[in-house]
Amino acid sequence: MARVEGIDLPANKRVEIALTYIYGIGRSRAKKIIQEANIPINKRVNQLTEEEVAKIRHIIETNYTVEGELRAKVNMDIKRLMDIGCYRGLRHRKGLPVRGQRTRTNARTRKGKRVTVANKKAPPKK
Repeated sequence: MARVEGIDLPANKRVEIALTYIYGIGRSRAKKIIQEANIPINKRVNQLTEEEVAKIRHIIETNYTVEGELRAKVNMDIKRLMDIGCYRGLRHRKGLPVRGQRTRTNARTRKGKRVTVANKKAPPKK
């Protein structure tokens, strides 16, 4: 089993797909890494040699920000937006959609579970 950046890559998957298990590496970046390491596209993780794994590990460590370092960077960027009080930062702070989506409907992922607000009763008529 290959271990890259603290992640165990699944043994029976193609290398291109297995690399996407690492936070910060998607399909296009995985393809670039495989090409740079001169590994055939159809090769599976359990067929990789130690040299190929080391080559992949070296390419990722030197050229890309992934896993914990990337998560910390993203969190710091969001914190910076919140600290300077810009519009995007305020949206993060309030837990609302940040990128201009509507909130009257369809914002449940950001807003959370529905909270029903009761109507105010009118004072009794005399």
